[in-house]
Amino acid sequence: MKNFVSLQSDCVSDVAMIRLKTAFLILVGTFLVLLISSWVSNTDDIFGPIPQKPDYADSSQWLIRYRGGEADIFYVISTETVDHLMGEDTCHYADTYLEPQRKTMLKEMLAVDSFYSGSFNYYSPFYRQVSMNSWLTPEKAFRRLPLSIGDVMNSWQYYLEHFNQGRPFILAGYSQGADAILKVIKNMPDTVYQRMVAAYFIGFKLASEDVDSVDNIRLAEGATDTGVTIAFNSLRSPECMLFFSEGTAACINPVNWRTDSVSSAFVNYGRRRNDTLSVRCDPESKHLIVSGWKKETIMPFLGIPGNYHHMELRFYYPYIRQNMADRVAAFLKKK
Repeated sequence: MKNFVSLQSDCVSDVAMIRLKTAFLILVGTFLVLLISSWVSNTDDIFGPIPQKPDYADSSQWLIRYRGGEADIFYVISTETVDHLMGEDTCHYADTYLEPQRKTMLKEMLAVDSFYSGSFNYYSPFYRQVSMNSWLTPEKAFRRLPLSIGDVMNSWQYYLEHFNQGRPFILAGYSQGADAILKVIKNMPDTVYQRMVAAYFIGFKLASEDVDSVDNIRLAEGATDTGVTIAFNSLRSPECMLFFSEGTAACINPVNWRTDSVSSAFVNYGRRRNDTLSVRCDPESKHLIVSGWKKETIMPFLGIPGNYHHMELRFYYPYIRQNMADRVAAFLKKK
């Protein structure tokens, strides 16, 4: 009888243990379902609806200015568009077929062509860029970027196969566009790199690991070296930098084309023609330090006083325009 009671007690214990394990497994299973559901929801929140993929055989997906020039400029615009609705959902990518967004992107394309191109041929692709709103949460913006960069890579490949015809070329990108041309440079075969006059990497971080590990990235040291990457970000002081330029490993002064701290006066050729400013490289932060700018307009969304990210193209365009011509001339002379 004693053994039977003991056995019965053991059975009760086993049943209790089984029930406990079952309850535990149900709890774990429920947790996993909820976790997976939250991942899916988070993924939807990250990416949302995706606009139609650009077809680069369609001329509407480009701004092209063929001038019979000896060299081309391939330019990728910065972030110009904001979130918009696709049906009832928020889309975080530009729609390259949607006229209001195309109009916004085209404005920068046309401005850069008029600022920089001179006698060069000019090619600028529309792409599903990450929206301005996205950069309020950088982690989300960076997760969205691969789709945007994929469009630029596709447009670059189409340009090489259908437009370039073996001519020397200049790569240029501003902000989000600079990040995209970094990917282009990283994947550029030597046979193509041999035709690269220079890459202008404006308003975005060029990390030391990229400078050290990518053979096609050779930092410019002067005004006429070729096959080089030119990079800069402008501030009033290092305390004014934003996340997308923090930690950059490259800086050259686009007025005097020096990499040391020698300052150079320059004139802003925009509406405030008489503003005399000066600019120098800061060797420690690897940023351009601009002195004398009085119009402290703050960039929308992310801007802070003293950060001149929104002025990069307008501050230096006469100097960069001439520099592009000088580098092309130096490149052709070598050939």
